Amino acid sequence: MQATLKSISIGLLVLFCVQVFAQTKFGKVLKTTPGIVSYTFRNEFAKNVPQTLDNIKALGITNIEFSNLFGKTSTELREMLNDRGMICTSYGVSYEALQNKMDAVIQDAKTLGAEFVRVAWIPHTAPMDLTLAQKTVADFNSFGQKLKENGLTFCYHNHGFEFLPYQNGTYFDYIVQNTNPDYVSFEMDILWVFHPGQDPAALLKKYPTRFRLMHVKDLKKGVVGDFSGGTPVENDVTLGTGQLDLPKIMKAARKTKIKHYYIEDESPIAGQQVPLSLLYLKGL
Repeated sequence: MQATLKSISIGLLVLFCVQVFAQTKFGKVLKTTPGIVSYTFRNEFAKNVPQTLDNIKALGITNIEFSNLFGKTSTELREMLNDRGMICTSYGVSYEALQNKMDAVIQDAKTLGAEFVRVAWIPHTAPMDLTLAQKTVADFNSFGQKLKENGLTFCYHNHGFEFLPYQNGTYFDYIVQNTNPDYVSFEMDILWVFHPGQDPAALLKKYPTRFRLMHVKDLKKGVVGDFSGGTPVENDVTLGTGQLDLPKIMKAARKTKIKHYYIEDESPIAGQQVPLSLLYLKGL
């Protein structure tokens, strides 16, 4: 009985979201409905891609950042998106793919209709140091140049370990300041800025033209961060219920070049949390 009532309440919430987000303007701070990162519904996509797309659209979300093709070809995914009036604006790939399969990355990104190609992890076996930072800069400039030549924009998604102190700043500062802005842009994951002890709003103000994409998420209260780049997925909570100062962050983001915002919720109850996170963002 309790499970049935819970299912009904979630269904009503989804219906309410559809009605609310059908409006032209999403909210006061975030003007348009945010997208979603496919990883949020990774388990659902792994079982049934068409149904998962239908469920996402039922929430009023039509913009997806894919970081997995879930056993489909890019052509098949694009057809599914087209059939539903949905789009893919960013395509997430591995570092190894950019190093060794660049042509395939470019083809898939273009087929999906993505404008951005994103990587979210720098291979490493030890904490970030200058040698790794220098190699990262060289690789990013190379990746970005090749992608730009093919009409795509390269973005790096921070993951926490880049914020170890270096000189008067961090290794993340070093990477931003030493990459070519014509070739290299960034996707801010606000949880992975906050977790290692940084202020997302301050970082947005520091580099207002370098961030083009954002992952919007929140960190469970009481969780203590570090430079590991990892935290249990259960620590992803409904927006507005965790530690991050989202009103401050989102207002700062409005003054940057960020083009697309995506909700990313890695928790096992993302299906319950995402509708509530949407309502929170709309109410800002």
